[in-house]
Amino acid sequence: MSEFKGIPIAPQPPTRSGEKYTTAQGFTAIKDGVKQSHAAAANPRKPPWLRAPLATGAAFGAVKQIVREHRLSTVCEEAKCPNIGECWNAGTATIMLMGAVCTRACRFCAVDTGNPRGWLDAEEPENVAKSVQLMRLKYVVLTSVNRDDLPDGGAAHYAAAVRAIKRLNPDTSVEALTPDFQGVLTDVHTVLDSGLEVFAQNVETVRRLTHPVRDPRAGYDQTIEVLRAAKVYKPEVLTKTSLMLGLGETDEEIRQTLADLRAARVDVLTLGQYLRPTPNHLNVERFVTPQQFDQYRVWALEQGFLECVSGPLVRSSYRAEQALARNNAGLDNAKLAVKAAGG
Repeated sequence: MSEFKGIPIAPQPPTRSGEKYTTAQGFTAIKDGVKQSHAAAANPRKPPWLRAPLATGAAFGAVKQIVREHRLSTVCEEAKCPNIGECWNAGTATIMLMGAVCTRACRFCAVDTGNPRGWLDAEEPENVAKSVQLMRLKYVVLTSVNRDDLPDGGAAHYAAAVRAIKRLNPDTSVEALTPDFQGVLTDVHTVLDSGLEVFAQNVETVRRLTHPVRDPRAGYDQTIEVLRAAKVYKPEVLTKTSLMLGLGETDEEIRQTLADLRAARVDVLTLGQYLRPTPNHLNVERFVTPQQFDQYRVWALEQGFLECVSGPLVRSSYRAEQALARNNAGLDNAKLAVKAAGG
């Protein structure tokens, strides 16, 4: 308990999921992005193959310290990624630009939502570059919140971060997992002109489920058009997207989405299980088995994707540096399935 002019002051309780709070920059946000719901259903029991290792270890602590010292946000933490222990212990992290508060409120996502009112950390691009150097990364993924409050959606800030990384780490490859910039292609071009190797944007789900799942300002066709236009503008840059499964999509809808993405010449696809981050978010409609993930990867490769990283705990930036090894990023879903069955 602290004191103010000799008067004891009780510490404020932590903000609960779904509650409003005031950020350090002075604007209002909602914790975990979605308001509290009194009608939320109980989370179904997770199958054995969805057990992730605990986030512990010396390397995990070292990455965490670098992230804190340089005032960085990571999607690993903000989106409650189940692979944070594995990735951080490997000395890698997906860095989230432009703060930890998103202007959109997608119903699958645990990132806080609010209106940052144009706030940006001008030192962030250089801090990110120094952090990449300290982590000795050969491949880094930059992602971000949506920043619809900025005139260019943050495209110039993205480009500045990529250029800063390249100046300080000329041998490091950069993947940018960007917002859709409201479909403004000049902003997409700004990012593509920065010198990156991979341009990614997530379609997230099938067409029918887009607006129950994503914020109304997002769109299935808008995302695919951004990916298509990126490939036309910079054919040498790899394009990439991700689908969450378990939200109620059908196999036919998955096949159609794969076809739509290949028609836009998307190169790399990741497929993973949707996991509800809080009781206020969308329910899990099914747990996709490891065998099904293997089958969906076969479908994607048959459609012509360079690689499809597919597995229950896969996220869009999971093992991103291995995506072109054409080995499902080293995943062995068959072993997972046998283990889950008690073999």
